[in-house]
Amino acid sequence: MGRPINSVTRLRVTQLLLLSISTLYTTTWAQNKNTTATQELLSGFTATPDSSISSFQPLLTDSTGSFSLGFLRVNRTQLALSVIHVPSSDPLWVANVTPSARWSRSTRFTFNGSLVISDPSMGVFWSTNTDGDRVSLLNTSNLQIQKLSDPPTVVWQSFYFPTNALVENQNFTSTMSLVSSNGIYSMRLGDDFIGLYAEFNRDTDQIYWKHKALQAKADIVQGQGPIYARVNSNGYLGMYQTGNTPVDVQAFNSFQRPTAGFLLVRLEPDGNLKGYYWDGSKWVLDYQAIQNECELPSPCGSYGLCRPGDGCACIDNRTEYNSGGCSPAVSGDFCGGGEAQNAFSVLRRKGVELPYKELMGFETMSSEEQCEKSCEMNCSCWGAVYNNASGFCYSVDYPIQTLVGVGDETKVGYFKVRKGAGNKEEVGFGVGVGLVGGAVVVSVGLVGFGGYMFWKRKRGIRRFSEEEEGGVCPGPYKDLGSASFRSIELSNR
Repeated sequence: MGRPINSVTRLRVTQLLLLSISTLYTTTWAQNKNTTATQELLSGFTATPDSSISSFQPLLTDSTGSFSLGFLRVNRTQLALSVIHVPSSDPLWVANVTPSARWSRSTRFTFNGSLVISDPSMGVFWSTNTDGDRVSLLNTSNLQIQKLSDPPTVVWQSFYFPTNALVENQNFTSTMSLVSSNGIYSMRLGDDFIGLYAEFNRDTDQIYWKHKALQAKADIVQGQGPIYARVNSNGYLGMYQTGNTPVDVQAFNSFQRPTAGFLLVRLEPDGNLKGYYWDGSKWVLDYQAIQNECELPSPCGSYGLCRPGDGCACIDNRTEYNSGGCSPAVSGDFCGGGEAQNAFSVLRRKGVELPYKELMGFETMSSEEQCEKSCEMNCSCWGAVYNNASGFCYSVDYPIQTLVGVGDETKVGYFKVRKGAGNKEEVGFGVGVGLVGGAVVVSVGLVGFGGYMFWKRKRGIRRFSEEEEGGVCPGPYKDLGSASFRSIELSNR
């Protein structure tokens, strides 16, 4: 399937801002509640960041006070334009401002028919490029630019440009993407399915979850247009083609017993798609696409091993797993770039399989050796997993992520490890070599210094004897023996 217009790349900077925002928002913006915000922006409106505000500066609210458009302060110095859910202070939408605007008096937010963020010295950061008369924030959280007519005409709306969340009654079409806050995972629509994709390598998407429309209540008719998705207030994520009859329903826990709370689905940083409702004080988990942790795309990080019911380990069992994973994240492949960059060692492991192998392509091969050889000779291949029972060979064309541990040792993995990537085993070995080498140098130094002092003392005694016999005495002799060497030893322990 081709990339949609709103691709993962288009939202990359926005999602990195979202990651910082989610970390920042452990407190509410109640400290700024006295800052005035209007319910409508008209042509000529201008605002600049207030240096005294540390979190959120509201500019526009909906009629219920549930949502607010304003400036989010990110990493103290950056500015993001966002619509937030006021009771939770969580951002629901963030403008794709590239490059990031500064939290500075020189940054201006204006409405002159278009919403514009600019700086006199740096130019325009972001613009809607529209010709409207007013800006409104609806009680659905949808930010709209309207042309004054009867009825008003919508010329732009934030619902057309979602970030990582989809709120109830917001249509999600085949030209849109949801992208996780870390920029790795995305949700997109196919001809008859919802897919979740991982970008573990540059411009390479791997589908890791796919839900095809069951077409239980309505059929998808070829030629009647693409499908779209919507979070229904009755507690489900539905797929539609025409009308209000869904071609598929993914039921939430609150299905057919509607809650009074606000519903949304969000693509989380671990790659899972989760649904929530607001119960008046907190977000309540109402749905998750992937139930089993080991079925997530990379729950234990690169070169990790997810053991169902037993947590995380490393593919290389000589490496101890911790929360940081088993190896630093890398990208690229083994094609070009010089011999040093393309050099790799090999890691093999029995009893492993890919978490989403049903969605990956494979070739049937006669042996494990043939499967390995096909990957070894392919510079874009990072590894291969082979099933000795079926003969299926799965090639991995992105840096190795988490594998699933299984009891069947006929399922074997072959993995390339880029040399110099800083894997923990190599780092530990390097540190060990360094310590041993350092100890040798220190020991040699001590022996040499001890020999020198012994020679000097002996020479001093000999000169003293000569002086006793009639030579010239240079002054008192200071013993630099055992006490001095003891202090040197202690300083090097």
